[in-house]
This record gives sequence, C-alpha cells and structure tokens, in this order.
Amino acid sequence: MKILISNSSSVPIYEQIKNSIIEQIMNEELKEDEALPSIRSLALDIHISVMTIKKAYDELEKEGYIITRQGKGSFVAPKNLEFVKERKQQEMEEHLEKAIEIANTLRISMNEVKELIDILDRREKE
Repeated sequence: MKILISNSSSVPIYEQIKNSIIEQIMNEELKEDEALPSIRSLALDIHISVMTIKKAYDELEKEGYIITRQGKGSFVAPKNLEFVKERKQQEMEEHLEKAIEIANTLRISMNEVKELIDILDRREKE
C-alpha cells in the first residue's frame, strides 16, 4: 500500500492517509476483503503517530470503506455499489464545477460547453 504524505499540505495528515486509502480502494488497487497493514506497522512504515493512523482507520470504518475484526485487523469492506456510484458522481460534479468555472472565466457559453461534452462523449464511444 502506497501512502504519500505532504507536510506542506493544509489537509490534516490523518485525512491525507484516509483519502489515499479511499483512492486505492476506488481504483481497485486494494481489493475487497484485502487486509490493511496494522495501525502500528503502518505508523512505523510512514513515520507517523499511531494515533494519527488510528484516527484515519476509524474514519474509514465509519464511512464504510473498511471493517475491523477484533484480533484479526482491518480489511477492505465489501463494495456497496450505490456508495461507489455516489462517490464517483460526487467526483464528477467537482470536475464539472471546475469546468463551468473555467468556462465562465473565458466567457464560454453553456451551450458550447454542452457541445464539447457531446463531442467528447462521441469520441469516447468510438
């Protein structure tokens, strides 16, 4: 499992860890039922406090990404397809908001944006 931490980021470290694990789950780099490193071993590997890793794992469990089995460790939770769809739709909305912001800055009409989306969609389907 690859976790990159940026000390210069305004995002808290536990959240960077959580987001990195979520991304790996969503990209299927971490598979359903795959064991995650123990809190202690991950803390040692990336030189971060055990409490910080625990907070990230607690958040991941609360959000349904992982499950913890007493005495066995933490594992990637079975995928909830509705949850995955919702997460991907949220990601898509963020990209579209950014595209609209750019279009407004450049005074590109929404009709032109929609045409571009149609062109890209047709190209993707070819």
